[in-house]
Amino acid sequence: MIELGSRERRQPPPPRIVWESLANPQLPGARKWLELLPDEIGPRVLRSVEPELVVWSSLWPARLGDEIRFDLSPVGGETSLRWTLLTPEEPPAHEVVSHMRYRLNFLINAQLRYSYGQ
Repeated sequence: MIELGSRERRQPPPPRIVWESLANPQLPGARKWLELLPDEIGPRVLRSVEPELVVWSSLWPARLGDEIRFDLSPVGGETSLRWTLLTPEEPPAHEVVSHMRYRLNFLINAQLRYSYGQ
């Protein structure tokens, strides 16, 4: 797998809560944070190890082989969350990769974070 991008930031709740948000983003009654664009599809959870790892399928129908890996670790009462965008294929054009990284960063470090009230 080729790494297309990665970013690590803290999330306010402990890893168990962040893991649940990532492992079940569309669960009825769960906080709403995963707002997809018209050219995106909901992810499938490919692998998970509670509360330290979640791997999603791609959000982009044109890039179905890509994966998004989330590594979680405790930091005090918070969570250090790293997302990593991976592909088994040839990387797309720079502008496409840039858009994909921007979207992941927005979804995880803005939408998810704000859903916790931070």
